[in-house]
Amino acid sequence: MASGTFCSFPKVIIVGAGFSGLAMACQLKRELKCDDFVIYDRDAGFGGTWLANKYPGCGVDIPAAFYSLSFAPNPDFSNLFPKRDEVLQYINNVVMEYDLSRHLVGNTEWIGASWQDNDNTWLVSLRSVTTGEEYTQRCNILISAVGALTNPNPLNVPGVDRFQGDIIHTARWDQNVSLRDKNVIVLGNGASATQLVPAVAEDVRSITQFMRSKQYFLPGGNNTTISPIWQNIFRYVPGVLLVVRFLIFLYLETSTPQFNLTKTGAEMRRETAAISERYVKENAPEKYWPLLLADYQVGCKRRVFDHDGYISTLNRDNVRLTDDEVIALNERSVSTKSGATYPADVIVLASGFSLTQYDTDLCGRRGRSRQESWKRAGYIKAYESIGMSEFPNFFYILGPNSGRGHTSAVFSIENYTDLIIRVIKPIIAGSAVSVEPDMSSEKAYNERLQAALRNTVFNNTCRSWFIDPQTGYNWVIYPWSSFYMWWTTHVAGLEGWVYEYPQMKKMPPSPAFALFLRTVLPTFVVCLFWGAWTYTKDLCGLFVL
Repeated sequence: MASGTFCSFPKVIIVGAGFSGLAMACQLKRELKCDDFVIYDRDAGFGGTWLANKYPGCGVDIPAAFYSLSFAPNPDFSNLFPKRDEVLQYINNVVMEYDLSRHLVGNTEWIGASWQDNDNTWLVSLRSVTTGEEYTQRCNILISAVGALTNPNPLNVPGVDRFQGDIIHTARWDQNVSLRDKNVIVLGNGASATQLVPAVAEDVRSITQFMRSKQYFLPGGNNTTISPIWQNIFRYVPGVLLVVRFLIFLYLETSTPQFNLTKTGAEMRRETAAISERYVKENAPEKYWPLLLADYQVGCKRRVFDHDGYISTLNRDNVRLTDDEVIALNERSVSTKSGATYPADVIVLASGFSLTQYDTDLCGRRGRSRQESWKRAGYIKAYESIGMSEFPNFFYILGPNSGRGHTSAVFSIENYTDLIIRVIKPIIAGSAVSVEPDMSSEKAYNERLQAALRNTVFNNTCRSWFIDPQTGYNWVIYPWSSFYMWWTTHVAGLEGWVYEYPQMKKMPPSPAFALFLRTVLPTFVVCLFWGAWTYTKDLCGLFVL
């Protein structure tokens, strides 16, 4: 469907066609029988991060059965930790099953939205990626399914313009660029780099990996192949895949206490740190141990599970790891702070993303912007991670303080999607025109959330993108358990939400109603009075017929 072809007035606009947008679209159809929605995405198709990331080795670090939608289980994953192509195929299978392609307007950027008080709608501003054309679209409900990891950090180093090789980001991978027999520079040592380096090490002439901060590397175990026998069991034996999914959930949830600043949490963190140290020392060259052994609280940043043998890959003669700093690019090399020069044919940026998902202009009641609302509050916030007071009918999926850090993001996506479905049900049904969080409930929720975060390792125990550098508040992490998340999104009441209902308007009577007023109603009134009179006289014995 081409950009700009929608002239009608959709009830719901979803921005983002990744897992969040996919889950929202499916649940609108499944739970509310709503087919009146449009999905906008800057890419041409569904997939989000799984469409954008095409780098070698790209895959999930959560077991497959739990990295899928509960209402659309996938028995066909071939590995315990599937790679990117299988995840994208799964997403496209769900798209086909729920007939979502006709709802998608691709190659379209969301550039802003403003609430219209006069008719309780959102006026959404959009731009075609291909033509640059800008246009607007109204809707009753606006849902931001925009991910955080979408805009790569640029390379801000002198000499970019004179470098004669290729510079690519893991999230903007150019499959036309060959790494075979090339001198490759990798900037970064997070999850993406940990997958990339072992995937290409055999093909390249050399890899020099530059790191800025240490990680906790943990053994990921073998990426076990799921045999056809198990695939058939998952497909044909009811409930087996659901049980496996629940067991994985329980296993991952056992790590939750280690993030709390308690005696039990401290003991669990020491044990995890010991496992990481043992894994590194048993598998990595000794010269790299000082670069690989983290010295901050476990869990302050997301742990890196080494499913692909990154640590052992550091033993290869053509792989080098350094914490030296790149300060300049030359035609076919990079220069570092120590004065060293390293050959470079290709530079791979695995250095993270600019967190711009909240930069879009968003104006709520009385034209007040999102940034003004947060400035007044003193920090980035949302009620139950999905809504904001004074921004009616607007919702986030994976909004502020929705991140779990140790379990499946898809689990969180489903929980917040289901909560949104509960909240907007009266709007979709037409019994209410708007809904937003009560301001006092929103304030109390965020005060409680920040108080809970202060008792965890997520709050200022290391340098992390979880912390807003301007305010010092943690705006990313959800501090409670996944059990509690499920309870609050599925069972707890909706008392913190305020609905606005349509006012009764005086309408001219229809001809049929007018006829009723002239004939049936007077007759009914006469009969009513006659019956009442007869009953009263008999009761009192005043008359004898």
